[in-house]
Amino acid sequence: QVQLVESGGGLVQPGGSLRLSCAASGSIFGTYAMGWWRQAPGKSRELFATISSLGSTNYADSVKGRFTISKNNAKNTVYLQMNSLKAEDTGIYYCKMHSFGDWGQGTQVVVSS
Repeated sequence: QVQLVESGGGLVQPGGSLRLSCAASGSIFGTYAMGWWRQAPGKSRELFATISSLGSTNYADSVKGRFTISKNNAKNTVYLQMNSLKAEDTGIYYCKMHSFGDWGQGTQVVVSS
């Protein structure tokens, strides 16, 4: 069992920044690829950032150049640095093992003036 808890969401203005954290419990955090998903109201979950067990990253075009996924295996934590935020980034953000695992509660991001 691996439990993941997302935090760091909040309200920011367009153009602003947020840093999300995803803290995991368990003993095999560093073994697996991790991903960030988000879900806007009325839409399905979108996978937009992944990081492999070795640290390779991939991004959806919608966030490329603005978001950065990183991790600290020793701290069992994945991070998401979000810059140049847009209104369309609004949604609930989830962190999970890329290919398996349960969803957590997510953390809400609202980008609005």
